[in-house]
Amino acid sequence: MIATTLPIPTTEMIHLSGISWKTYENLLEELQERHLRLTYNCGNLEILSPSPEHERYKKVIGRFVDTLAEELEINIYPLGSTTYKCPELKGIEPDECFYISNIAAIRGKRRLTPDDPPPDLVIEIDITSSSRNRLQVYAALGVPEVWVYDRNSLTLQQLNNGEYFPGSQSQFFPNIPITEIAEFLQQAETTDYLELIRIFRNWVRTVRAR
Repeated sequence: MIATTLPIPTTEMIHLSGISWKTYENLLEELQERHLRLTYNCGNLEILSPSPEHERYKKVIGRFVDTLAEELEINIYPLGSTTYKCPELKGIEPDECFYISNIAAIRGKRRLTPDDPPPDLVIEIDITSSSRNRLQVYAALGVPEVWVYDRNSLTLQQLNNGEYFPGSQSQFFPNIPITEIAEFLQQAETTDYLELIRIFRNWVRTVRAR
């Protein structure tokens, strides 16, 4: 089987072309215990083995979204790296994802189908590779907002007529300068995790009080 012979890298990404949808689905099944992220885009397959750095930023920014929701009293429904598919064409597993507007449609479901709405907000950490190809998949799925962090900056991408364009304000967390969150993410390597969350929470409260 192809799944048992793939040269999976330790901390990087590999790219394969000419991969059938059936092979992609078989790989999803056979590699699910290896904590790999697969992105399928019309025959092209990316397989990522996340590094500790990647996972650190993913965890911190996910916690930041939780904190924003708590402080702004906004309901969210996190589904982590759930697999989303546009059958026969595209499939992807976000770093983190959240339902905000469409919580009622998926709450309590054990399995999602192509008829279910996509997540409202997706988080992508661009440490190992560019998210450009993944954004194409998210656009096809109809994800309205994607936050992309690349060690230096946090970019807010918003869907408009099937394409993503940089934005300055989240449609889900109004009046919060989302791009400034990068300043807190850059402290993740040197600041205690819970202390960083406390610092971020105080910032959110300050911004909210303006």
